Parts: sequence; C-alpha cells; structure tokens
Amino acid sequence: MNERLEKYAKLIVKTGVNIQKNQILVINSPIECADFARRVAEAAYDAGAKDVVVNWNDEILNKIRFNKAAEEVFDEFPEWRKEFYLGYARQDAAFVSIAASDPEILKDVNPDRIARAQKVSGNALKEYRERMMSNKNTWCVVSIPTKAWAQKIFPNDSVEVAVDKLWQAILQTVRVGEGDPVEAWAKHQAALKKSKDKMNAYNFKYLKYKNSIGTDLTVELPEGHIWLSGAEYTPEGREFIANMPTEEVFSMPKRNGVNGTVVSSKPLNYHGNLIENFKLTFKDGKVVEYSAEKGQAILQKLLEADDSSSYLGEVALVPYDSPISNLDILFYNTLFDENASCHLAFGKAYPVCIKDGDTMSPAELEKAGVNDSLIHEDFMIGTEDLEIIGVTHEGKEVAVFKNGNFAE
Repeated sequence: MNERLEKYAKLIVKTGVNIQKNQILVINSPIECADFARRVAEAAYDAGAKDVVVNWNDEILNKIRFNKAAEEVFDEFPEWRKEFYLGYARQDAAFVSIAASDPEILKDVNPDRIARAQKVSGNALKEYRERMMSNKNTWCVVSIPTKAWAQKIFPNDSVEVAVDKLWQAILQTVRVGEGDPVEAWAKHQAALKKSKDKMNAYNFKYLKYKNSIGTDLTVELPEGHIWLSGAEYTPEGREFIANMPTEEVFSMPKRNGVNGTVVSSKPLNYHGNLIENFKLTFKDGKVVEYSAEKGQAILQKLLEADDSSSYLGEVALVPYDSPISNLDILFYNTLFDENASCHLAFGKAYPVCIKDGDTMSPAELEKAGVNDSLIHEDFMIGTEDLEIIGVTHEGKEVAVFKNGNFAE
C-alpha cells in the first residue's frame, strides 16, 4: 500500500499541479489526512519545490465553532487568511486541495450561519477564486478516505474495512495501480480530448436534455464557447489536471439561456449537508421553482447566496458507462460523484470556457453571457436513459448522448 500512496503523491505533484523548480506548493488538508499531506509535501520537495505550506482544517472544530461562536463571527473574515491565499497565489504558487469530509457533519447546524460564512468568505477570496478559475495558477483537487466519510459510504462495515474499501476505490479512479500512473493518465487525457474536440467541432447552439425521472431541459450555449477536458493550461501554457479523478468534458451555458426542468440523480453534499432528490425549473436562465425531499432549506440558502447563484455556470458531459459510475458507489463527495454523472453547476462559470475569456473584463464577460457568482456548486443529473440532442446554428439536430452515453 505504501508504494501506491507514494505513486499517488508523485502523480499529484507531477501531473496534477505540474510543480516547477523553485515553485511554492500550498496544500489545503484536513488534519485527519496529515500523513498523506506529508507524502505530497515530500514528493513536491523531491520534484524541486522551493517550499511547501500546509493550511490545516478541522471539520469537528469547525462544527463546534458554528454552534458556539458569537453571532458576529459569521459576518467577518480575517484579513490574514485572505492574505494567506492571495499572497501565495500572486507568487505563482501551486495549490493542492484534499477534499475529504463527513458528508453530514453540519446537518444540525443553523443553515443561516453557514450561508453567511460562505458569503463573507466568497467576497473576501474573490480575487483568489478568479485566479484559480481563470487558470492563472495551477491547482488540483484530490481526495483520500476519512473515517466518517468511509462509514457513510459503507455503513455495514467496520471502520477499518470501510476505509480500506474507500482507499481501493479512490486509487482505482485515479489510475494508481501496478503500472505507471503518469502513463495511464496520458492515455486517459488523449481519450477525453477526442470527445472534447468532437463537441468543439459541432459548435452547438443548444443542448436538449430528457430522461424518465423528469428532466426536460434546454441549455443555450454562448457564442464562442469552448469545451474543455482533462488537461488545462495556464496563460503561459503550463499543463495541469484540476481534478483527480476526472471523466468530464465541460463548457458553460449562456447565463439567460436555460429553460425547462431538471431533476437531480444523486445527492449533493453542500458544506456538510446533503440535499437529496431535488427538482429545479428554469426560466430565462434563473431557477424560478425548486423542491427537495431532503435539505430544502439548504438548497434555498445555496440559491440565495447572491444574485447569480440561481443561474448556471457549467454544463458537463460524463458517460453513464464510465469507470467511476461502473464502481456503483455513491461517494457523497462531488469530486467523485460529478465524474460518474452528467452534471450542471450553480453559480460562477469558468472564464476559460469562452474564447478569450481569460483576458475579458467583468463587463465583457457579462455581455458575452458568462455567469459570475460567489459560488460554484456542481450537481448531478445523469441517468442510464439520459438523451441529449445538440442543435446546430443551422437548426440541425444531432444525437450527443443516447442511453446515458456518448452517441456514436
């Protein structure tokens, strides 16, 4: 197992953020993941990093704070924390985030406190987030098991067995096995590029979604939109992988161009709460009706995070018959569940998904139909019977997805 963990750490450093000689690496890590964070740090130093800085977080302490801190705390954001992220980002640091948490750690916390903390954080870190979403820094989101998360996925197993099962699943999804994972990722990126190139060649004006659980949605794509997948690039042309694992081909919808109804196909883990079996109705891009069997109050806070969080910022295609989906595991973690299912995202769009978007001003992006928001939250809509029809600018209809997979 140790050998595979070393391979994983090196893969994150070399292929994930593509660390450069004398570059700084910032690791965001839960304290429960300290051993693996140290492995990533060591791999980074071995690859020539100038320094490695770790930003630790403790979800249990975070819950205590939400329940017991003074009310005004949730409307404040420490200046030193803002400078931590911005200062390193401006020094061209690379960022690795280990996304591993108890999916329901905050289920008994006042949702208003969570929403206020999210809003103040989003405002304070706006420049940092814009740098990441415009690929001005290399960044990579990865995961490893934690005890509470593993037991949520495998509730009938002991902690040790559940953690081991989750390790095996994660390592499989990131292609860390007996062979060379760097070589395996090169092949995977080439396969994703074929699907991406196909979507870019079509240059669709609309995508129409339908399935048997109630989705009947039309998504307009803005002029000059770009489909991306696998590898991404900084303005200087440095390659990196933003998510490990990744199985998606993604772009952006036109802000005011989404109409119809969409039904979720998997739970959404949103800041320590689960939103399940939710339905959304869009008119001219905005959610005008919504319901959820579980977590409706949390969904409401998400949609009311700011004036644009009820609009969409991402449209992503993932085959139902894909490696993560075929594991038949509900991860309760967006990093994995979004790569097992077609998905959309509330909130901010990636500026790199439109021609010259990384150099456009906010006003130019808005004019081009690019949504801007303090949040970006993916939610899953893919099913085994999902049909997607692409409509060209000339009105020709093309089957994009049939029976949940890319049409041949």
